[in-house]
Amino acid sequence: MGDLEIRPAVADDIPAIVGMLADDPLGAQRESPDDLTPYLAAFERLSSDPNQRMIVAVREGRVIGTLQLTVIPGLSRRGATRSIIESVRIHADERGSGLGTQLIEWAIDESRRLNCQLVQLTSDKSRADAHRFYERLGFTASHTGFKLEL
Repeated sequence: MGDLEIRPAVADDIPAIVGMLADDPLGAQRESPDDLTPYLAAFERLSSDPNQRMIVAVREGRVIGTLQLTVIPGLSRRGATRSIIESVRIHADERGSGLGTQLIEWAIDESRRLNCQLVQLTSDKSRADAHRFYERLGFTASHTGFKLEL
């Protein structure tokens, strides 16, 4: 296995990222890898926002993992800054290899570097394996989340 590189995503990574987003039962219902137009527009918005980091893991020139890290300054918790980890995906060929742990550890380290006092994430209720994974990494299921689709 070649060396792993964790780096900011670039526009050329979007097809691979969207492919990973669509490669599970939930993503297959909500993602459209055949039309990258909305993803490229979203990536442009993300890239111009200093509080967003879209990250890819690359091995031997191939994108094999991704996540988005959002930094949110706030007033609560004595003005704490927090980060949110979103859209964690590992290529099917790499699942179980430890890559997910490496990506989450990268996000935690980056959050510390950015002086965040809290790292949080959400995970769909149906993703029991992901919940066990996050708990093994020290996350606790401390809140109930709500969404309203617009």
